[in-house]
Amino acid sequence: MINMHGRTQNPENSVRQTVTQAADRPDGILVVNKPANMTSAAVVSRIKRLPGVKKTGHTGTLDPFATGVLICPVNRATRLSRFFLHGAKKYRAVLSLGTETDTLDCTGEITARRPVKDLSEHRICQAVESFAGDIQQVPPVFSALKHNGVPLYRYARNGTPVEKPARTVHIESIRVTGIDLPDICFDVTCSAGTYIRSLCADIGHALGCGGHLSRLMRTESCGFGIAEAAALENLEKVQTRAELQPWIIPMAGAIAGMPAYTADSWLLEKIRHGRPIAADDLEPEPATDAGGRIRILDTEKRLVAVIEKKTGKSPDKIDYSYCCVFHYT
Repeated sequence: MINMHGRTQNPENSVRQTVTQAADRPDGILVVNKPANMTSAAVVSRIKRLPGVKKTGHTGTLDPFATGVLICPVNRATRLSRFFLHGAKKYRAVLSLGTETDTLDCTGEITARRPVKDLSEHRICQAVESFAGDIQQVPPVFSALKHNGVPLYRYARNGTPVEKPARTVHIESIRVTGIDLPDICFDVTCSAGTYIRSLCADIGHALGCGGHLSRLMRTESCGFGIAEAAALENLEKVQTRAELQPWIIPMAGAIAGMPAYTADSWLLEKIRHGRPIAADDLEPEPATDAGGRIRILDTEKRLVAVIEKKTGKSPDKIDYSYCCVFHYT
């Protein structure tokens, strides 16, 4: 079977070192390796106790039994959270065949047992790989999705489960990495909003014996991998803001996949006062990302704004709106 344990990288070798930042203002993101048997909310609660952290959150829940990459924006970087919500994610999962549960994972009550037999490696790989591409997926009835403002898991726990309509999710790649029946280990890269529990249940049905998700590790989220994720126990040893700083990926580096433009003093003054920005203000005008966004940096490589391209009053006129602005003293 594949080893499900991640490793922690020395922070001095991480991308978090690409942009320097004052030790008294830990604005950026923490990439945390969430331990098993802890909620994502509990991880956030512990991060709030770290020196200099006044505000934090996370950008994508992991179930309590799951481990792996949890992106936690800190202080002013919480304003960047929306840029991480729709990024691709990678997981390593173990599907246990022959047993179905009401939650579709190892935490639920067993609802059915079926024999696992006559399953060749070829048949298993073929079934798993058939889920690549755009697929229709029904969200689990035990999930945080809401119905009439109430999480679905509350309806399910009260014996009145609500099933949401199937929705399209994208499986960029999926491959079997180990077989030790009844367990199958596989790696998957998928769009945000994909439920690996549902994927396991669907693969089990395709193989005719059912199954459930028994282990899960998120190995990557929005380009940040498990190798650079900090163990929570290591973070909790931090005593000062200066000690925490090496673990922080500064805001400019946190959204490094977004095209950048280094502003001169004139443009910085314009941003400082919230004046409109036109295409002529950016010379040469950089390419934008899929959302039409650009990160604006100052000469110290600090993030001062994220702007978004929009069409002006004239179809031929392009200008920008502000997504967020950051001021430095």
